[in-house]
Amino acid sequence: MKYSRIAGTGSYLPERTLTNADIEKIVDTSDEWIVERTGIRERHIAADDETTGDMALVAAQRAMEAAGVEPEEIDFLVLGTTTPDLVFPSTATLLQQRLGLKEVGAMDINAACTGFLYALSVADKFIKVGEAKKALVIGSETLTRLVDWKDRGTCVLFGDGAGAAVLEASDDGDGMLGADLGADGVAGSTMVFESLGTRRPLSSPRAPENSRLHFEGQAVFKIAVRGIVESVERAMRAAGVTADEVSLVVPHQANARIIDAAVRRLGIDGERVMLNIATHGNTSAASV
Repeated sequence: MKYSRIAGTGSYLPERTLTNADIEKIVDTSDEWIVERTGIRERHIAADDETTGDMALVAAQRAMEAAGVEPEEIDFLVLGTTTPDLVFPSTATLLQQRLGLKEVGAMDINAACTGFLYALSVADKFIKVGEAKKALVIGSETLTRLVDWKDRGTCVLFGDGAGAAVLEASDDGDGMLGADLGADGVAGSTMVFESLGTRRPLSSPRAPENSRLHFEGQAVFKIAVRGIVESVERAMRAAGVTADEVSLVVPHQANARIIDAAVRRLGIDGERVMLNIATHGNTSAASV
């Protein structure tokens, strides 16, 4: 049986950082309030001329270098993002050209914060069925372009960045053992960005609030904790492992309290959990 294994990873963070002290000057909040509720102390913000694709390009190049692969060896590219450079052509297509890849399959996946995991799972399937030998998986976001900087409940949460991995075929059982994907459309109203959708014609007037991220923090908190626990349990069953056998958990960095609540329910101690939210914030699909 074929497996897909991670051969190399790469990441990129914009140079500019925005600390909680900086946000205190923009909106009515405090460092203590933000840290207590989210665990975030600072986040990276893309430069005015920096795009999702620009960040993805650097992360991808670093992943390819770490994996020791050349552009002509990559035969599939998938990018998780909710903040593409353009509606179309896809940012993945633009990256295919910028990276100097052959005319391989390239696609964006819009699955919000789970974007990288969806992209990883799709690439894994391509390798398992023999459609690809080496795949490039990227998550990249510039979510700070979507937030309302007058809304202290959302503007403190998000940061920009990109992460990438090269997957390659493996025949020795070394690789991805199990995955779980899911969706809860019923809860879709708790986190919405309406602009650029076809629900309203482009020619119609757009209220300012429709051009900013709508986020219901308390509702998302409950949904996220339950969703993480149930999905991790399904993934472990698919892989045939128990929580005691897991040496490291790399969760989506949405909120330190969400992560803590989820891993405690899973019976996993904090020493086995990767946390970087304090210095990154929530980078959505770039997070994992």
